[in-house]
Amino acid sequence: MKTEQIDELLKRTLDDSRVSRGEKKILQGIVREHGSAEHQLAFLRHRAFEIAREELISPDAKGVLEWLEDVIKSFQKQNAAGDPDARVYFSPGDDCPAIICNNFERAEQSVDICVFTITDNRVTQAIRDAYVRGVNIRVITDNDKALDPGSDVDRMNSLGIPLRVDKSPHHMHHKYAIFDKTTTLTGSYNWTRSADHHNEENFLISDDPSITRPFVGHFEKLWDSLG
Repeated sequence: MKTEQIDELLKRTLDDSRVSRGEKKILQGIVREHGSAEHQLAFLRHRAFEIAREELISPDAKGVLEWLEDVIKSFQKQNAAGDPDARVYFSPGDDCPAIICNNFERAEQSVDICVFTITDNRVTQAIRDAYVRGVNIRVITDNDKALDPGSDVDRMNSLGIPLRVDKSPHHMHHKYAIFDKTTTLTGSYNWTRSADHHNEENFLISDDPSITRPFVGHFEKLWDSLG
């Protein structure tokens, strides 16, 4: 389904600034047609916010906000139990680089990366591919590890990917990434071949807002402090 078609259907449900039972079926139809993966739902929520933003200059702004609340509720991903989704992976064993790369392939709008060291070329290629297709990428890493043999930090920087480096006498030791401001990947796993092949490592991927919100806030604070 094209963006123009999605916008047309969303605007149809905005006419009376409420989402009726029949209009909820329209929204559910959009999800069935467009897809229910988290990155697809994030795109639908983004379109709803864009439409609401255009309408908020009108006298009916309060009604628009009520409409937006109903729409966003319809575009939330839930499992059978109605709870946020979370998955845990371990290395060596699970194909951790493939899982990380898959999240970059699914990203639609942004990925914020805060990782101690990045030397796995497979992951770096996934970062590059996402950046080239228009995903907003930002990277925070540690200055000592950026100088390691095989570090891909300079390669990403040469592509124009925004990069900030912790140059303090201490280490920036975090290992997390935030996809589309809705999904967080975090754990002990460094993005290296050693972590994949030899080390006992782990990471968790969750779309629980109570987990993602603090990571978003932390990234923005650290990004600003290193600017």
